[in-house]
Amino acid sequence: MDIRGYFTSLDIGWTNATIAVVVAVLSFVLIHGAVMLFRRRLDQLSGARAQRPIVDVLAHTLARTSSLAVLATSLLIGASVLDLPPPWNQRISHLWFITLGAQLALWLHRAIGVTARRYFRVHGKNQENEQVTVAHTLMIWALQWSVWTVFLLAMLSNLGINVTTFVASLGIGGIAVALAVQNVLGDLFASLSIAIDKPFEVGDSISVPEFSGTIEHVGLKTTRIRALSGEQIVIANAELLRKTVHNFKRMNTRRVQFNLRINPATPPELAAKLPPQLSAIIDAKEKVKLDHVNLTLLDQNFIEYDIVYNLSEADYGLFLKTQQQVLLEAMALCRDLGISTAPRAQQLVLSKAAGPEQAANDSPAVKRPDGRGQAQARPIH
Repeated sequence: MDIRGYFTSLDIGWTNATIAVVVAVLSFVLIHGAVMLFRRRLDQLSGARAQRPIVDVLAHTLARTSSLAVLATSLLIGASVLDLPPPWNQRISHLWFITLGAQLALWLHRAIGVTARRYFRVHGKNQENEQVTVAHTLMIWALQWSVWTVFLLAMLSNLGINVTTFVASLGIGGIAVALAVQNVLGDLFASLSIAIDKPFEVGDSISVPEFSGTIEHVGLKTTRIRALSGEQIVIANAELLRKTVHNFKRMNTRRVQFNLRINPATPPELAAKLPPQLSAIIDAKEKVKLDHVNLTLLDQNFIEYDIVYNLSEADYGLFLKTQQQVLLEAMALCRDLGISTAPRAQQLVLSKAAGPEQAANDSPAVKRPDGRGQAQARPIH
């Protein structure tokens, strides 16, 4: 059948067909021109993209406008002026839904990618690290596939296909798959949680109950940590998040607390001299703020002082250097004051099983095993 016979079978006259073609061409020119004009206007505002996120998102989104979708839309506008029989009117409405739905899905696809990338750039301190890549991959993949799945189901429903059974089957299949790979999915969502919440980042020094080390890589399923002893530890993301993580890199200051014990026989006047002089020693150190030096415990075995000070920097090397100086000068101070740090002397009494005639005469002295004399009780330090 030639074109003329085809138009005759549809009751379309040449005048009507010519008008439809002219309308389609004008529609294409107008739509394409409007899109280009709008994109050019957004490009002129490129300097304000950093302050106006919506401008940046719109510019990248419109760049995804499909020329094929513009052409199809123009043809559908031209076809709308044709006098078509009833079956074709319904088919044209289906084509309208498919064309506009596909273009909308393309725009959402691009908008999701641009928005997520911008979000991680802002919250990641302008650093495209490995965690940003992991989170970007997971989130973009999930949201974009959700967009296309909704579009596919809506298109099938518009074509008259019952998608209820299909959706139910997808739900049952999804539950089965989720149960089969629940450990893998748990690690994937844990990776996304690490990337968004950022309890730690690559390069941070952390400590968990089992080990300490530096984060080297955060993957989709596992995190690799370089232990202090040198070996690499690979641990699942979900298991790592279940532990209590101490992140030392995010320490702004460091609080130092230790105890000093002296002999309980120390005179009170001498024991009272220790706190002020020890406070002066700590105050003289750089980047140190004294909290307190107080006598906190008097026991039959020792006298205990509680000493606390704060370092203005969390550097571990500074902590070791300062603590060593404080301890050495505290030792010298105790020596100069004549204060002993030895605990109270303990006495151990050794006795030998005695007969009935010796049981009544209890004495701290016992005979030596060789019978050459008596062993006296000796203090044990």
